[in-house]
Parts: sequence; structure tokens; C-alpha cells
Amino acid sequence: MPLWKMYHTAGTLNDEHKAELAERITKMAYPILPVFYVGVVFEEIKESDFYIGGKPAERFVRIWVDHIARTLPTPEHRLRWLGMAREALEPMFSKLGIRWEMHVDETTRELWLIQGLVPPMQNTEAEAKWKTDNEPSPY
Repeated sequence: MPLWKMYHTAGTLNDEHKAELAERITKMAYPILPVFYVGVVFEEIKESDFYIGGKPAERFVRIWVDHIARTLPTPEHRLRWLGMAREALEPMFSKLGIRWEMHVDETTRELWLIQGLVPPMQNTEAEAKWKTDNEPSPY
């Protein structure tokens, strides 16, 4: 489960931008996951409550991604994934004149439940069923 938390200054993203970003993120690098694993949360923050370098941030998005379902085990995986993230986000942010920054945390999957169920391991029949059904089910 990747959870993308996007903190943005007021007025930087409208509802249409948010919907497009959520779609871009879901399609970006997660075709192997059940799509319901992908969560995107937008939190608008007043400029006077968001500082970068000691000054109020203007037209800024700070992205924090939690990865749980999969990890990026090697430097090559991490660079490839960051490249895909850049390709998904940069065109839109550049067009809108938005400055941005992001980081990724990896959380152990042993502490993860969906609807009270431990998600199936990757590349298993149970995970394939979750992906096809687009919902969790006991296995």
C-alpha cells in the first residue's frame, strides 16, 4: 500500500488538479498492485503555516509517501521509481508553476491490515484475486 500525503499551500491545487494527480499516481508505478492499495491524501495549508527556509512557502507541494506493499530493495530500484514519480508529477507541476519536494518511507508490512485482514503476499493467487476483485477478501 502506498499512501501519498500531499501537503500544499492554499490555492495551489484545485479539485481538478487533485483528481488528475491521484490518477497519475495510481497509474504511475502500481499496475502490479490492487488499485485500492493506492491512497492519496491532500492537505491544504495556509501560506502563513507553511515555511520553507524560514519564509512562507508560495505555490508549494510537499509529498510524503509511505510504501508498505512493496519495497525498493536496491539503489537501481529506488532510482527507477524516483524517475517514474518525477515523470508522473513534473509535467503538471511545471505547467502550474508549482515548486515541490518529496520523500519515501518504507514501512514493514508486518504492521499492515486492510479491513482487518493481513494482505496477501505479492504474486500469490490471493493477491491476484484482490487485484481482480478490487477489494479485500479472506483467503
